Amino acid sequence: MLNKEKKLKAFERALDVMDRLRAECPWNHAQTNDSLRPMTLEEVYELSDAVLKKDDAALEKELGDVFLHVMFYAKIAEEEGRYDIADVMDKLCEKMIYRHPHVFSSVKVADAEEVSTNWEMLKAKEKGGNKRILSGIPDSMPSVLKAFSMQDKARGVGFDWEEKQQVWDKVKEEQGECEAELKAMDSAVSPEDREAAYDRAEEELGDFLFATVNAARLYGINPDTALNRACDKFRRRFTYLEEHTIREGRDLHDMTLAEMDAIWDEGKAKGL
Repeated sequence: MLNKEKKLKAFERALDVMDRLRAECPWNHAQTNDSLRPMTLEEVYELSDAVLKKDDAALEKELGDVFLHVMFYAKIAEEEGRYDIADVMDKLCEKMIYRHPHVFSSVKVADAEEVSTNWEMLKAKEKGGNKRILSGIPDSMPSVLKAFSMQDKARGVGFDWEEKQQVWDKVKEEQGECEAELKAMDSAVSPEDREAAYDRAEEELGDFLFATVNAARLYGINPDTALNRACDKFRRRFTYLEEHTIREGRDLHDMTLAEMDAIWDEGKAKGL
């Protein structure tokens, strides 16, 4: 691994590259915060993929791409006289020092959970910071992660189940209410009744999913990671089913569900 001096030189080189790109490349010069935003989201998801796949080579590359975007936003702000990358780093350091008094001062903590609780309390007290516990959660955040984050922040101020097993009563309650509204939607006759039933069913399904995410959190499972694993598993097994039918010269549209299930189970038995 590089020593600090070499790391600083690498950082300086990256800044120099950014400066030249912004000054000499028409495409880079034309970018704005608004045009960068969708590309930044894409890069973050690519980074997430690399983490989930435990692919160090890809992770090294994607970290660089995300860091490029950090420098890009800071460079645009510097050109506009608002702030620069040094201000960004200084603000980061100040925040980390303030929110870790157990490291940078004499505060004592028992465990990681107490660190997290103190973090939320300190965050709420910051001058110019978030005025409400949940106000810092982005509206555009994916819903599963948003639910998880909201629940975790509420936990940080003591709003949580006393025993994690208690959550299952809530999950079952929400499941029952969701099923009832879905059945009501199916039995609705008029378009008006069906529309109203749809709205209620949608709300109850959301409550059920929210409760399920809460259960995952209480048991120390990240629901987004778990759902991603389920999606990957479904992709593997469905792709096996599709490729199996192609090799046999058949079409999925012409197969019965029982026939597809048999091939699906075959793929499952192979560990897909």
